[in-house]
This record gives sequence, structure tokens and C-alpha cells, in this order.
Amino acid sequence: SWAVKRKGCREWRPRGWPEQLFDYLIVIDFESTCWNDGKHHQSQEIIEFPAVLLNTSTGEIESEFHAYVQPQEHPILSEFCVELTGIKQAQVDEGVPLKICLSQFCKWIQKIQQQKKITFASGVADLSTSEVKLCAFVTWSDWDLGVCLEYECKRKQLLKPVFLNSWIDLRVTYKIFYKRKPKGLSGALQEVGLEFLGREHSGLDDSRNTALLAWKMIRDGCFMKITRPLKKGEGLPRRFSPLS
Repeated sequence: SWAVKRKGCREWRPRGWPEQLFDYLIVIDFESTCWNDGKHHQSQEIIEFPAVLLNTSTGEIESEFHAYVQPQEHPILSEFCVELTGIKQAQVDEGVPLKICLSQFCKWIQKIQQQKKITFASGVADLSTSEVKLCAFVTWSDWDLGVCLEYECKRKQLLKPVFLNSWIDLRVTYKIFYKRKPKGLSGALQEVGLEFLGREHSGLDDSRNTALLAWKMIRDGCFMKITRPLKKGEGLPRRFSPLS
């Protein structure tokens, strides 16, 4: 292995690893209200809001955010939703409305920004030689930030944090890098020799496993870059599915 000098510190990496633009990645994987009757898919609400902070030099998850969110348009979870996500009615009843959850999330973001000198600049032009660490968001598909949060904020007239307007779609990145279409997150992990840890469709477990996959892809030589900048007023088609 060899050392590279970067932004005032020494990092060790195996030969052939590309130097990453982003020092940190924040992986998000929402769980939302869902039904198997096909009637309510246009008004899904977030019921679990997790985020994990991955160090792209070490592979360590250095911080986590987690909250259960109280749905207000359809406050009673369907049996299908409880079975799929493992989230109980009591957990969302005791949760906070999305507006408060977003406020709590922003406080967590501010805390890690201060502690770790993180910035969300997404362009190469924003690189500096200072100690500032670049960070980007990661999701498995565009659904979480481009559909689910986007449309719920619009319906409820909530201000979506501006730093959530661009992200890395790891599903697309995986397909391009490995030149094969992944069979879901669990299938993608299996294809690179990793096992899904925890419960599928638990938002926090999905986020941790997505971070695990991102770290494996980095070790395999994948360069992480923004795949989806959302323009002002834009939202992706609501029919977009997170499960494929």
C-alpha cells in the first residue's frame, strides 16, 4: 500500500484506489406508509427517518441519526406496512411529525458539521486545501429524496433542507461500476460477497447495509460522485418504485 498526502493529513490506501472527492457519505433510507391495494401510493408519508455517516477513508460509521415519524394524512398503518417494515403502530404514535423530525435532523447535521468540519459543496470547483471535509448524501435509488421526501414536503408545505437536493444514487452507481443490474440491495450485497445484516426494510438496517455496500464499492475502486441534482421545483415521477 501507499500513502497520499491530502488536505494536511496522511491517508493510507491500497494501490489502485481512486482518491475520493467526498471524505464522508451520509446514507439515508426512509420507510414510509404503504399499502398493497395500490390506492394510496401518491400520498406516502415517511414513518422512519434514519441516516448514517460513513468515513470514506476508514469505512467506519462515525455517527447515526434515527427517528420514528408520525404520519398525519394516514395515521393508522396498514397490516401490510407493519409486516413489511416491522414498525409498530405504537412507535409511530410516539414519533414526531415530519416538520419536527426535519428540525431534529438539521440539528444533527449541524453538530457533525461542527465536530468534523463537514461541508456539502458538491462540485470540484468547491474543493479547497483547508481542513474542510466534503460530504454527500447517498440513497439506494432516487425515491427517498427525489420522490418520497420531495412530495411530502410539498403537500405539507414544509421547507425541505437545501442540502438534500443532490445525492448519489448507489443503485445506478452500482449498475455502471459493476456493469450489471442489482437484484435489490440484498442481492447487490450478495453479488459482492457481503451478507445483509439485520432486518430488510428496517430503515436503519437498510441504511447501514447501504453504507457497507458503498464502502465495498470504494475498496473495489469505485469513484463516488453526485448522480442526481434536483432542480428547483422539480420532483421525480410519483410512480417511481423504491423496491425494484
